[in-house]
Amino acid sequence: MRRGDDVHRICLALPTDRECSATLTAVGAEAAYAAGNFDVEVVLLVLDSSDAPTRAAHARTVAALPEVPHVLVRHLDESAQRDVLRGAVERAALPEPERILGLMLPDALSYGACTNRAFLIAAALGCRSVHRRDSDCAYQVFEGAPVYPVHHELTSLGKRAADARTGVSEVALDPAIDHRPVSMVGASFIGELSVDIGGILELDKEVYEEVVGLWAPAHWSAEQRRELAAESFRGAGLLPFAGDHSTLTVVDPMRVDMSNIAFTRDVYERLPLPPATATIGSDYFLIHAVYDAALPGVLHNRHIENYYTGERRTPAGFLAYQTRFVKFLLSMLYLHHVYRRMADAGDALLDDSGRLDPAPFAAFLAESVRLDRTENERRLDTVAEAYGRLGGKYAEFARGMTADRQRLLDEAARDTEDFVLLIGAWEALVHASRGALR
Repeated sequence: MRRGDDVHRICLALPTDRECSATLTAVGAEAAYAAGNFDVEVVLLVLDSSDAPTRAAHARTVAALPEVPHVLVRHLDESAQRDVLRGAVERAALPEPERILGLMLPDALSYGACTNRAFLIAAALGCRSVHRRDSDCAYQVFEGAPVYPVHHELTSLGKRAADARTGVSEVALDPAIDHRPVSMVGASFIGELSVDIGGILELDKEVYEEVVGLWAPAHWSAEQRRELAAESFRGAGLLPFAGDHSTLTVVDPMRVDMSNIAFTRDVYERLPLPPATATIGSDYFLIHAVYDAALPGVLHNRHIENYYTGERRTPAGFLAYQTRFVKFLLSMLYLHHVYRRMADAGDALLDDSGRLDPAPFAAFLAESVRLDRTENERRLDTVAEAYGRLGGKYAEFARGMTADRQRLLDEAARDTEDFVLLIGAWEALVHASRGALR
């Protein structure tokens, strides 16, 4: 396929901190599919935070990928990532440069930070969109061929909604916003729960509903919480792909997963993700921002297959993951306030050019930091009591969580403050990154 001078360069990003050679090979094939079927150049960006032997295995896997026209592979360990980020921070001449660098590449696991690195490096590479995948996912197969989400992403992403109407199966979009671009394309997953709490459900359905219901707003009824628990973390269920369907709409955040998502640069170059450490769900903020700002999107059904890695089944993996889940619950005190303000703001979330305006988001987050923490204290009390009823490793985790109570409460507030700081620095970081690696 001929490539014109104004060819779009896209970033197919895979952050990982675990062995995932099979996924690397599969995502490499998706990159080849994209380059072979669309007028794009694809950068397959592997952000590797795994240990040295695993990185070496990944390097061998990357080296073995077939050379494909218009596909460029960049495999960056944390040292290489830090070099890129430090250069951007220095060029941006920001106050507190070391703190900003720490938010972009923290010592602890951060779902938001690893994706923020993909965003800045995509800007450095001159990409117009980021298409994110996860290392614990696989592609479905239909009629002998892998089902690649990038097909729908590149069919619609970046087009005016009016022009995207003919490329989808169904339209559920107000014609009044047809002039806005398709800013996000996504789907969900099938298979195991996206959050590793299925063991709680197996032990005690009532405890599961009680604990999962804690991520609801405080004013919700018991019935609403049960309904939320029944729907949460299940993705698209278990039914496999049987044929394409796509809808042009304002995409409901509950219907997509960050392992199966694509954003235009007018989304992620305007607003980063929360850099919170050890907190599941910290990478979902942009999905809510696109929804509340009424930016058009496409929801499709090329769902990823989700599976659990062996590390989660170890005692250390269990404790780490439960901590991430509890910190997610605590983050909701702040995020629900922000989501309410975002929903009320609507078009005020956009600037005069129709792009996301960082200012209102930062203002809402700053408001939330001042909230009373009583609601979060109740969340911790409920988890401790519920896990105590489960006994065994859950009771052991609850005892440790209770001992760390004040630290967890403080971290949830500090994570929100850090997000405000990063939003304030983001425009300068993007500007300082743009084109640096072309």
